Amino acid sequence: MLVDEMKEMPLEDDIYLVAELYKNFADMTRVKILYALTISEMCVNDLSEMLEMSQSSISHQLRVLKQARLIKYQKKGKNVIYSLADDHVKLLLDQAYEHIKE
Repeated sequence: MLVDEMKEMPLEDDIYLVAELYKNFADMTRVKILYALTISEMCVNDLSEMLEMSQSSISHQLRVLKQARLIKYQKKGKNVIYSLADDHVKLLLDQAYEHIKE
């Protein structure tokens, strides 16, 4: 019976990717950026002002979040505007928040 249940386990590679995804939520600055982007899409300067952090620090964390495919960006003139990659990112944040409040 246990062997049958193991067949329902995700593939090892997929488990690794899930663990890698959640590593990105282990940094408060990245989580703050994600929460800020649930409010509105923003440029580095807007995020820097809202979170009271240096643009350099924000830019570094945005790079990490982009690599993790948690955010996306588009160029508007000279500005680069960041937003959540999709609704799943907000859902992950909402569910985590709901879990800690139980």
